[in-house]
Amino acid sequence: MTRRPNDDAVAAIEMLDGVVRVRGGREHNLKNVDVDIPRDALVVFTGVSGSGKSSLAFSTLYAEAQRRYLESVSPYARRLFTQMSVPDVDQIEGLPPAVALQQQRGSPTARSSVGSVTTISNLLRMLYSRAGTYPPGQPHLDAESFSPNRPEGACPQCHGLGRIHEVTEASMVPDPSLTIRERAVAAWPLAWGGQNLRDILITLGIDVDTPWRELPEKTRHWILFTDEQPVVPVYPGLTHDQVKRAIARRDEPSYMGTFSSARRHVTHSFATTQSAMMKKRAARYMISSDCPLCEGKRLRKESLSVRFEGLDYAEISRLPMARFSDIFAPYADADAGKLKTMWKEHPEKAMVVQRIAADLCRRMDVILDLGLGYLTLERSTPTLSPGELQRLRLATQVVSNLFGVVYVMDEPSAGLHPALLRALDGLKAVGNSLFVVEHELDVVRHADWIVDVGPAAGELGGEVLYSGPPEGLRKIAQSQTARHLFAEAEKSPGPRRKPERWLRLSGVTRNNLRDVDCAFPLGAMTTVTGISGSGKSSLVSQALVGLVGEALGAPVRVENDAEDEGALEVEPGLPTQGRIEGGIEMIRRLIEVDQSRSAGRPAPTSQPIPASSIMYARSSPLLQKQRSATTTPVGFPSMLARAVAPAAKVRASLWSSCSSCRASMPPARLAMAPATTRKPWRSSIGLRTSHRCSGCPSPTHGISSTTSQAFARR
Repeated sequence: MTRRPNDDAVAAIEMLDGVVRVRGGREHNLKNVDVDIPRDALVVFTGVSGSGKSSLAFSTLYAEAQRRYLESVSPYARRLFTQMSVPDVDQIEGLPPAVALQQQRGSPTARSSVGSVTTISNLLRMLYSRAGTYPPGQPHLDAESFSPNRPEGACPQCHGLGRIHEVTEASMVPDPSLTIRERAVAAWPLAWGGQNLRDILITLGIDVDTPWRELPEKTRHWILFTDEQPVVPVYPGLTHDQVKRAIARRDEPSYMGTFSSARRHVTHSFATTQSAMMKKRAARYMISSDCPLCEGKRLRKESLSVRFEGLDYAEISRLPMARFSDIFAPYADADAGKLKTMWKEHPEKAMVVQRIAADLCRRMDVILDLGLGYLTLERSTPTLSPGELQRLRLATQVVSNLFGVVYVMDEPSAGLHPALLRALDGLKAVGNSLFVVEHELDVVRHADWIVDVGPAAGELGGEVLYSGPPEGLRKIAQSQTARHLFAEAEKSPGPRRKPERWLRLSGVTRNNLRDVDCAFPLGAMTTVTGISGSGKSSLVSQALVGLVGEALGAPVRVENDAEDEGALEVEPGLPTQGRIEGGIEMIRRLIEVDQSRSAGRPAPTSQPIPASSIMYARSSPLLQKQRSATTTPVGFPSMLARAVAPAAKVRASLWSSCSSCRASMPPARLAMAPATTRKPWRSSIGLRTSHRCSGCPSPTHGISSTTSQAFARR
């Protein structure tokens, strides 16, 4: 069902310059939505979580804008983009180019920093290259020589990371009283991998039943640090003497095993694994310290010898951006005393400094206005909170001078910083449209237009309850947003618990936290508040988790996908300083629940669907036809239904996307098949196929992925 705009909303639309018209939106749980959204305005999408706000804003409007843009670029360039699926919508008119600012991090690494996100590092490298003070006799350096991510500038020992990771006997063998059979070498792989290495040691004649500390030092060193990789026959379950007799009898071994030292296993896993969980496990057995060659500054000594205002590139990158701005402000003014002197001595150098300093100060003004002046350029983006990262991206867009663009944003109020509304107004004032998915009532009240989606979540949502100016939402009885937006009095929170035990921390130093003492009540729900950047994430997600996890002596359990690197990470090499004064004896386990799956629009994964429906869908004529044309088998998620209900029907709508040109094929014909399910559902099922792309000029291009949307109704 779709709610048509009332008379006031229609009149308001007619007064605006342009409108984005959506007809027949059915993405995810949207129910054939028709809605008109004004351009050049701050439009806020409201509703309960799961009602369909992000499905309309991101999965429909932004996805369609991206699809139209990618159609205008070459097939080669299209391959470089991560393309969203084609939205399930009949028609969208009046949609300008769009830019998405989401809370999702993508795949950040320790090499991604505040300077790289804001592009300020590019300007700073150019400044040091063209206008820095070089030592006598040193040749000129290009801008790339000041980047730790480029071979020209990276320290040759730490490869631009500023830290070196080493393993020691104590880090890999935490309990030397154990035997090798009892897993004294904790750094070895678990399950079969560790058993394989122990069986190899038995073949090599090493006693695996003697406590580690009683083994000869030479033997211990060889097991942990050797670079040799001997290949020996493995006879599982036999002793060394039995193995010798088996070899003498020329018995066939179970297999030939290759030995790998504990150091080799840890360093290889840390360097090559794509699994965040495996990387974290390997990091537990490594000792991190500043690189002795560059002293943690990440650059070559030639690059560090160039200075500006008496500071090398690493030193100026470690300054808070508020201090950074103070250094360059005098150079941004052409009439300043420092710049006048430079004009007389080095006019070309003065021109470079004045232009770059003016651009730096312009960018810094926006960043400082958004309350991010405490950040440093070298700070790694995985250590930023979602609110900080999104405001950095917002600051970059404010100074980009783009106009006529739709900015689609996901809860930019995360952190509740008061400068947010000024930044949004600034983007709108230069001729942009802002489509914002938001829950914060202050932002909703500030909106020019509200699109309220609901009334509830999931299959009970997906309807546009209201589209119009904020005041008109008061009349919509079904709207959950209206109840809170126009509430006359806040509901009492009810009785509060009185905690009797406390977890006390002292001397906590991490990021912008400096020697903080605090206490957390146990047996109660505690909320840590403050504006974005005040130190909430540093205190809870980093300091508290790190100190308690270390005290418990066990890895922290994360209630999310272990492979997801989108969660707030502790930057390698920056350990939390602090200690636990009391209360740890009352804690047996620590579970961390982060934002990696809850923030942003829905993750591109399959929804849970009844296994019986999948089983019948496999046999549908459409899927069988599609499967016969593939070179790799079509696979569905294996999920089990808890109960079975009367028969239903499944409709599959297949869209194909070429891996080379990213072209999207139109949906295939519909197929009807019987299925069983407890209640109506709607889901997306990922398929893997490979066949010829009819839209590509190259005969080698082929369809590599297909997305199916399945519907079941009784």
